[in-house]
Amino acid sequence: MNPLLLKIYSEDSPSFIGEIAKSPLLQRIGGIGMNCGCEYTSFPFFRSLAPYSRLEHSIGVALIVWNFTHDRAQSIAGLLHDVASPAFAHVIDFMKGDYLTQESTEERTLSMIKSSKEVCSVLSKLGLSVEQVSDYHLYPIADNDTPKLSADRLEYTLGNILNFGLGGVEDVKRIYSNLTVGCDEIGEVELCFEDLSVAEEFAMYALECGKVYVCPADRYSMQLLSEVVKRAADRGRLTEDLLYTTEKEVISAICSDSVGRADWEWFTMLNSIGTHLSEDNSLLGKELWRPDYPVRKIFAKKRRIDPMVKGKGRVSSLSSSFASSLNTFMAESFNEYLKGASTVMG
Repeated sequence: MNPLLLKIYSEDSPSFIGEIAKSPLLQRIGGIGMNCGCEYTSFPFFRSLAPYSRLEHSIGVALIVWNFTHDRAQSIAGLLHDVASPAFAHVIDFMKGDYLTQESTEERTLSMIKSSKEVCSVLSKLGLSVEQVSDYHLYPIADNDTPKLSADRLEYTLGNILNFGLGGVEDVKRIYSNLTVGCDEIGEVELCFEDLSVAEEFAMYALECGKVYVCPADRYSMQLLSEVVKRAADRGRLTEDLLYTTEKEVISAICSDSVGRADWEWFTMLNSIGTHLSEDNSLLGKELWRPDYPVRKIFAKKRRIDPMVKGKGRVSSLSSSFASSLNTFMAESFNEYLKGASTVMG
């Protein structure tokens, strides 16, 4: 993460955020990436991305919530929202068949917070209970339903505007400074923009990020990695609990036998993706590919943000250009058959 982002998010950072961030519970997710394993492949786009961890994202979310609420419980809930992320994050949702909602990775949040003596000690000093901070869905500024704007969606979108090379720091500053707390259509609080032009700019940036999250290379990489992980688990090389360590440890477990090493090497060699109209593997040409990872359709969650302009409505109702772009994105199907390959010998 660009360190300038944290200064943009909040001019001050309360000490309790730093205390909790130093706990083993939070430090673990410093070893979990935001790009769900795609950065380990050889696709040029993903290989070029700067490191961006779940810990960095979580601190950013906490600071955004703090900036707009100055509420300890809400800020800590934002800080802790990803503590139950397993290695490769939403790849495990793919493994569990939860690729459309991508919520299975939240299952352990409460128990993991309760088991952290360091976090519980800070909460005790602040007079807060675990239940007040274990579910960030309780706080609309921290999290809300798609396509609303929350601190969580805001942080990873601003982070990826920089990381994907879509815009620069000054663009992020301009967007962030235009935000305020307002209300949605039913009177619930939501982060809103003051100006339509800035809201539309952000919405289009978010849409470009959404396209990356479901592009063929991303979907195929996540599905393939989920199968590499499952194969290792089926061979007894890793357990469910090991998934809740770090990616470095899980990779080591995957590679602890010859089958796993070959699987991992194949995954990291991926650098091209083919889209096909049928399941016929003969269409693949001469690229190197693995017959045990066949052509297949791969579905994924489409992430989108349709932010509010304070007192006026959502961008989609105010901008025909954005509405058209959003409708086109949402109408795109995942009916093509995908096959990943390596065009060079490893």
